[in-house]
Amino acid sequence: MAKLILMDFYADWCGPCKMQTPIFEDLEKDFSDKVEFKKINVDKEGDRAVEKNIMVVPTIILEKDGVEVSKWMGVTSKEELIKAINHALKG
Repeated sequence: MAKLILMDFYADWCGPCKMQTPIFEDLEKDFSDKVEFKKINVDKEGDRAVEKNIMVVPTIILEKDGVEVSKWMGVTSKEELIKAINHALKG
């Protein structure tokens, strides 16, 4: 089975990030058996943010087998993320 990782790049001071958090947490409950979830604070892990070319928070990246398959900047709906996860799981 493919290895999927969903990463949420955020900052504590970011208002939209606070809106994204409950969506990300809901997804983690629904998909924890199929997807690895990582929250990355850009202020504390700046090197990882640079490595992934993060210019906006929140940014969510979906990786499949170590390759980025989707990237969203700004608050992203649960429905859109579910669609992308399900697509990646099938593909």
